[in-house]
Amino acid sequence: MAITYKSAGVNIKAGYETVEKIKSLAKSTFNKNVLSGIGHFGAFYNIDLNKWKNPVLVSSVDGVGTKLKVAFAMDKHDTVGQDLVNHCVNDIAVCGAEPQYFMDYLAFGKLFPEKAQQIIKGFSIACKENNVALIGGETAEMPGLYDENEYDMSGTIVGFVERGKVIDGRNVKKGDVLIGYKSTGLHTNGYSLARKVLLERFSVNDKPVLLELSIGEELLRIHKSYLKLICKIKEKISVKAFSHITGGGIVGNTKRVIPKNLQLKIDWNAWGALPIFKLIQEIGKLSNEEMRTVFNLGIGLIAIVDKNDVDKILSISNKIKENGIVIGEVI
Repeated sequence: MAITYKSAGVNIKAGYETVEKIKSLAKSTFNKNVLSGIGHFGAFYNIDLNKWKNPVLVSSVDGVGTKLKVAFAMDKHDTVGQDLVNHCVNDIAVCGAEPQYFMDYLAFGKLFPEKAQQIIKGFSIACKENNVALIGGETAEMPGLYDENEYDMSGTIVGFVERGKVIDGRNVKKGDVLIGYKSTGLHTNGYSLARKVLLERFSVNDKPVLLELSIGEELLRIHKSYLKLICKIKEKISVKAFSHITGGGIVGNTKRVIPKNLQLKIDWNAWGALPIFKLIQEIGKLSNEEMRTVFNLGIGLIAIVDKNDVDKILSISNKIKENGIVIGEVI
């Protein structure tokens, strides 16, 4: 029998079928600035020069790490796409940027069009929630590199910020206050450690006493988008810096946005750790230092503000049901 691309593990027909399944999902996110449809060699996006005076492009690329292993185990693929979009959106929103468009990369061991459709449905949900256009991407079938029931993904977000409105922490000073905003769970970081601790003892369907949901459902809670919160805050007050709490924890990420001669004083008792983190620490017998380095511990975003703006920022966030917590200060 003659060797074909399909016999080598790559099904071009499945690729075409996937494109047809996802076109309507992508188009549902389009706005007036999108100048091309899915299927061209490149994606085109118009810059509204009436809106922007001196725009700077801000971009970020990321993945969701081994959280995907939990999605595989649960055979649930409609939330990890939301995780990816929200993570990328947060990364540029904390710089003061307004996200414009998102592009994805998906690599499968074996391309199942229905599975790809579920992932991209997640992209489209989060893109619409963040007012971002899903304007293109790449789907690859890579037998031999991935197991046929596994895949990997990455995403790129691009946005604009006025040059004079970049939020970069350069004005942070001693005495400024850290306001924390809650996460929904692990978001997209620390899963290699969490899986080692939890899944060597439990199955994804087990529900320990500490948790509201099963292990798998808790670990698949969607990475929260803070875009609307950030926009509301920066409209009303001059924020010194924002920190998106990802790999490296609260201190590791927040030190990136303060001058090198300053330090952080965190009140670790200012909020209650989420049950999933308590379970991980208890089962894994992990030290506080390890937990604080690896996980967000229930705080997904930090705003650094002048001490005179604390009451105002708490009032602003409370009005949109995002309860801020004073968690520390700059020293």
